Amino acid sequence: MPDQVELLRRLIVLDSVNPDLVPGGSGEAAIADYCAGWLAERGFEITWLEERPGRPSVVAVARGSGGGPALMLNGHLDTVTLAGYDGDPLAPRVEDGRLYGRGAFDMKSGLAAMMTAAARAVAAGPLRGDLLVCCVADEEHSSAGTEEVLRGFSADAAIVTEPSHLEITLAHKGFAWFDVVVEGVAAHGSRPDLGVDAIAKAGHFLVAIEEWGERLAAGPAHPLLGRGSVHASLIRGGEEASSYPAACRITVERRTVPGERPEAELAAILDRLAATVPGFAYRLEPGLRREPFEADREAAIVRTVLAQAEQVLGRPPVIRAEPFWTDCALLAGAGIPCLLVGVDGGGAHAATEWVELDSLDRLTELLTRTIWEFCS
Repeated sequence: MPDQVELLRRLIVLDSVNPDLVPGGSGEAAIADYCAGWLAERGFEITWLEERPGRPSVVAVARGSGGGPALMLNGHLDTVTLAGYDGDPLAPRVEDGRLYGRGAFDMKSGLAAMMTAAARAVAAGPLRGDLLVCCVADEEHSSAGTEEVLRGFSADAAIVTEPSHLEITLAHKGFAWFDVVVEGVAAHGSRPDLGVDAIAKAGHFLVAIEEWGERLAAGPAHPLLGRGSVHASLIRGGEEASSYPAACRITVERRTVPGERPEAELAAILDRLAATVPGFAYRLEPGLRREPFEADREAAIVRTVLAQAEQVLGRPPVIRAEPFWTDCALLAGAGIPCLLVGVDGGGAHAATEWVELDSLDRLTELLTRTIWEFCS
């Protein structure tokens, strides 16, 4: 059995459900310990990062002989829930060229490929540049692991090995979350002279969100990512049937492409409502924001991966963009040119998850070639 397949099997057996997604989830400690041991046995220097107890990340470094650029490989240790999985999610099985199990696609396959490729590249002879293998916590929730890594480590380029069907991802959308609290006045339901219905006032804002989304859908499109979008995700308001609600809280998600300013757009909408709707008052509470990502196609790492992918695949690789957010944006924001490439398969976050084993072999070869070409 190829090294990367056996390693993937061992990683899937280790429960690494993100406890921020599933209260009581196992977290990344066991799988981080395994990855650290595996890489240490192959000569890597190990740094254990654990600002959040029980949520460790591992950075394994192979020091180069000098004079070459440093390359960072990044993959996340955590998975989504095991609940609802069809069969035993921690019992990997191979069938018809596929390996099944929770995390097989998203993204323990990427971990297995980058660890195996790094070990092979280092074993074949000294590299001039440093090679960093970052196995990070918490990507599925808030990416605390990569943020922690970037506070102590950097590189001249990076590759994130999230699944991409062996296509080269050079851009992805960002997102911004906002809570808009539409304010009313609490009163007994029999006293309309005293009460202001926050839920009814919020209806004006919900209509404005729909109109905002329609404007975005009709606006200019990014060449890879298309258009941004917006939707209302959650709404909470009221206490009981016989009272005017004092507040209505609406959570809004805005998916962004490069160059957009969602805060300014939202503030303008709310200010217009406050000026035109009698009794409309609001409080805006910005939440988590993650920037969109777009790689420079002329960056050395992009040109290297595209050239090596063509050799491995026997054809020019497909260039793609993702609608979802990844750690690429954090790496790029730290000044590290990067891209994303990973395996083929399916079932991310679903009841059945698998990786196409041929794609795992190809990804491992692509990464091995890239390390040698970039770091030598």
